[in-house]
Amino acid sequence: MSDTPDTRLWAEFAAICDCGGRQSGTASERAAVALLDRLGRAATGVAPQVLETAYDGWRAIEASVTDAAGQVLPATALLRSAPTPDDGLALELIDLGRGTAADFAAQAGAIAGRAVMVRHELMFCADTVHRRLKYGWALAHGAAAFIIVGPDEGSSVAGSSGRGGEAGIPAIGIAPETARQLLAGQAGPVPIRLTLLTEEAPALAPNLIFDMPGGTAESPGDRKEWVVLSAHLDGHALGESAIDNASGCAVALAVARALAPGMAERRRGLRLAFFNVEEWALTGSADYVARLSPQDRAAIALNVNLDSVAGGSRLTALTSGFAGIEPMLQGCADRVGLPLGLHRPLQRNSDHANFAEAGIPAFRLVAGFGEPEARTRHLLTRFDTRQIVAPQALEEARALAQAICETALDAPPEDAANWRA
Repeated sequence: MSDTPDTRLWAEFAAICDCGGRQSGTASERAAVALLDRLGRAATGVAPQVLETAYDGWRAIEASVTDAAGQVLPATALLRSAPTPDDGLALELIDLGRGTAADFAAQAGAIAGRAVMVRHELMFCADTVHRRLKYGWALAHGAAAFIIVGPDEGSSVAGSSGRGGEAGIPAIGIAPETARQLLAGQAGPVPIRLTLLTEEAPALAPNLIFDMPGGTAESPGDRKEWVVLSAHLDGHALGESAIDNASGCAVALAVARALAPGMAERRRGLRLAFFNVEEWALTGSADYVARLSPQDRAAIALNVNLDSVAGGSRLTALTSGFAGIEPMLQGCADRVGLPLGLHRPLQRNSDHANFAEAGIPAFRLVAGFGEPEARTRHLLTRFDTRQIVAPQALEEARALAQAICETALDAPPEDAANWRA
């Protein structure tokens, strides 16, 4: 890597982690918003637009599961889960293993009225069966509750339940040892009691948007264009949400700080966006994109979305079907001397998906894609803390993201037009 490392990158990453897990609607998230407002102003030299997004405010009060012997075991409520009655819900549990469509089909006649247990999978693999799909299949088969087993001994797993506006079913995450205890010595359906108490009320979440205009349009009448550099600021109650996504926020700040002094010489402007309620089905960025006029959408040349950019052996760009951006991305990786994977099919696993579905060239930069043993496997568990992040990984992500943004800011119109291919 040929450019100068950012000496504040690790300190700002650690400060974001200090806020805690940053689940939207909590004191932790509010602390992160205040911190990123302050750090964003310092990095860009401008005050943010604060765009509030309405969402279904939700919080868990209590979550547990009781085994056949009456022992109460810990659990984590999945985001937006439906509650049980106050005294819990007595159920029979069936284990569907991984929880693929075939697994559900094989047990189709045994699911209705019971709790189903499935396994969490690394989100960053092409063949991943996402948790929300499994929840949807459980709902469609008439399950009364949904239980997902995390990847790490000693930690349950968090994440979105997949529930939208429907009534839904109670959904919890548990640790592998809890799953073993629930199933121990039992043949066939296992009696359990699930307790999950929640509160819900409409809420607002702030997105922070820092605009640094470019200064070299072809003529005074030319449309001003933008490169949107985004990272989601919210996370989960477990751990520090360090990889997901303090890493992306810290790298975005470092890129903006490096580029801010020369923006007057750039063809396009740089828009630094910290989106909220990403863990609520990408709600913050969906609201932002929905508010854009057709002209505003056309003026965005590229969305560079940084989400979980540490924790693997290399970075991968999920290019959302926009093959035209891949040569530019590969060229930037070659210049900074870093390997870069490319995965073209659209994956709706972060905020870039809302830009892509609106016809805006967009990609997600992510670490650990296709690496089951990478440290990204600890996402959504209590082990997602700064201790599993290497400072060098953040610096490499910063160097690549900065090279991409620099290229995108100054690319000729004909090159930018090819990105939409």
